[in-house]
Amino acid sequence: MTGFGQWQGDNWLLAVRVQPRSSQAKIIGMHGDSVKIALTSPPVDGAANKALCQLIAKEFGIAKGRVAIVRGHKAREKQVRVAGVDAEVVGEFCKRHSLDG
Repeated sequence: MTGFGQWQGDNWLLAVRVQPRSSQAKIIGMHGDSVKIALTSPPVDGAANKALCQLIAKEFGIAKGRVAIVRGHKAREKQVRVAGVDAEVVGEFCKRHSLDG
């Protein structure tokens, strides 16, 4: 679908670059082929990963348990799986954040 996301069945895999310890948690925009997301949490003891999953779940209006980090648990570059999300919801997410998709 896009350079930063792809479908795997009814799951959407999202390429993310995180920026921990920011003043506010928000989706910044594109960073190469990833969506750059600022998080207030530090990258310590999984706090930033947890905050990332919570933010994505909130953005998609789904339960936190449907969001999981697939790759990059200890890196800034991550792949996140959003389970059971509708293509229309993904499209709205892209429009809301002016992501090319």
